Amino acid sequence: MRAVRTATFYLMLLVSTVILGVAAIVIVLLTRRQDWAHLCGRLWGNLNLWAAGVKVQLQGVENIEPGTTYILAANHQGWFDIFAILGKIPVQFRWLAKEELFRIPLFGHAMRSIGYIPIDRADRRKALESLATAAEQVRRGTSIVIFPEGTRSLDGVLQNFKKGGILLAIRSQQPILPISISGSHKILPKKGTIMIRPGTIRMTIGKPIPTRQLTVKDRDLLMERLREAIRMHLLKEEGGGSTTRDRGL
Repeated sequence: MRAVRTATFYLMLLVSTVILGVAAIVIVLLTRRQDWAHLCGRLWGNLNLWAAGVKVQLQGVENIEPGTTYILAANHQGWFDIFAILGKIPVQFRWLAKEELFRIPLFGHAMRSIGYIPIDRADRRKALESLATAAEQVRRGTSIVIFPEGTRSLDGVLQNFKKGGILLAIRSQQPILPISISGSHKILPKKGTIMIRPGTIRMTIGKPIPTRQLTVKDRDLLMERLREAIRMHLLKEEGGGSTTRDRGL
């Protein structure tokens, strides 16, 4: 049964990426409406969750203030975090994503068309330029999603945070919306298997963390506050330690 579910998911992933990727590109070319193209991403997320037999329990939607621009910050347990955030978070947003994803044929072009922002973590200068671009978008009213850990966890346990997303929040002076994702690691671990294990992802939206009047000097305190806000809604075995370190961009 898992083999059938796995085959169904990867087939859906391929077909939905091609069809909805093309649709997003065409929508932007014809209408210049990135918000409409974002709906293709939302459908893409929900279709792949359905194909994998994954359900999402979402809590804390009341913490989202309509019309407010946010830095949405989530822990990163696995691939399915992306599907869950896209499919279930009721906010118009763009991704700050690693540059390698933008090199994928069609998929990368669709991401650029929708307005997602690449970040090259291997090049500090380019990374800082990307953060400046993202901060300007946020100040203009576009919410951005970040993974403060920088990459997926190997074992589902919360990792230390990198400073890039925190600097973005401080530069934008917009609130951070913490999102705790629990259970997605079990569906498709980062290493060891390509087999899908259907299950439930629990996603909790915490209370916004204000950043107005904060400066770079407040970076470490804000980083720790965000990490604790995410950690408090994870299972004990997912939460990791209570301290965080500066790990660069």
